[in-house]
This record gives sequence, structure tokens and C-alpha cells, in this order.
Amino acid sequence: MSQPEFPTELKLRPRPSTTVPLKVPTDTFENLEQIAAARDMSVDALIKLYIGQGLRQDLAQRFADRVLDLTAQVLARHGQSPEQVEAILREIRSGTGS
Repeated sequence: MSQPEFPTELKLRPRPSTTVPLKVPTDTFENLEQIAAARDMSVDALIKLYIGQGLRQDLAQRFADRVLDLTAQVLARHGQSPEQVEAILREIRSGTGS
């Protein structure tokens, strides 16, 4: 049985971009240069990487918060008391079952 071929090149789709002037403390920029060099990438690419990571985390958190808000609304509509709704949401947030 043959294995699927893996792509030999990465294809990036072009996206519109905006130039943003950014002032950072000199020592922070020097640290960015050191980390970028250690990762064999440009400072620009490293900054984009950091922004992308933080943005994905924040967007995921906003989505999770919205799901919990909707869950609370549905539970309340189905007759759960505010105390029961809060207990259920606490359990969901903690990731533990009963």
C-alpha cells in the first residue's frame, strides 16, 4: 500500500496587509533580534509569529466565553435557577465531572 505524498513546498496564500509603525524599547528589540537569529528568522517574522499566537489565544477565549454565555441562556430558558446555572458553568470551567 502506498503512502500519501507530502507536499514538498509550502504554499502561502497572499493576504492584504497593513503597515503599522511600532515603537518598542531598545532592549526589547535587541532581545527580539537575538531570539529571531536563534530561530533563523527575521525580527519581522518573529513579531508576526508572536502577534498571531496571542491573537489566536484571545480569539479562542472569546469564542469559549460566548459558548458559556449561550449555555447559561439556554439553561435559564429551560428552568434552571441562577444558582444552578452558575454551578453548571463553574463545573464546565473547571473541566471536572460530578
